[in-house]
Amino acid sequence: MSNIDRMIPDLQASFACEDVRVEASGAHTIVGIVNFIGAPSLPIQVLKLCVWTRWSSGVGQFDQVTRLVGPDEETVIAEARTQFRLEHEESHTTNVNIFGGIQFSQAGAHHVEIHLDDELKLRFPLRVILPPAESAS
Repeated sequence: MSNIDRMIPDLQASFACEDVRVEASGAHTIVGIVNFIGAPSLPIQVLKLCVWTRWSSGVGQFDQVTRLVGPDEETVIAEARTQFRLEHEESHTTNVNIFGGIQFSQAGAHHVEIHLDDELKLRFPLRVILPPAESAS
């Protein structure tokens, strides 16, 4: 066990995807990394959206909050809280937040935010895109 009581972990990676499967070996199989959501019309409901996050090189008890934020950068569309513990500097943990039945009512740049103990650690865009309007010939 480490002599360090608390050390903030490093955020190795985070991304949105369609699904995460945990194999018998404990390995994660990632399905469909999502770069944007194509919407034929609005509003659109997404049945399942996962946010995969991996932390390492920390010690202590932590609180992760994952938020999906609307284009106005204030409206929280969905939020999940995950508590985790890292025992020593070589520890790591992978958190998967599963959001079901999320409704997007606006096109544009939404954001995924990853907070650790109330501090924003990462923010990345998740665009909702409508097909281009057909021009009348």
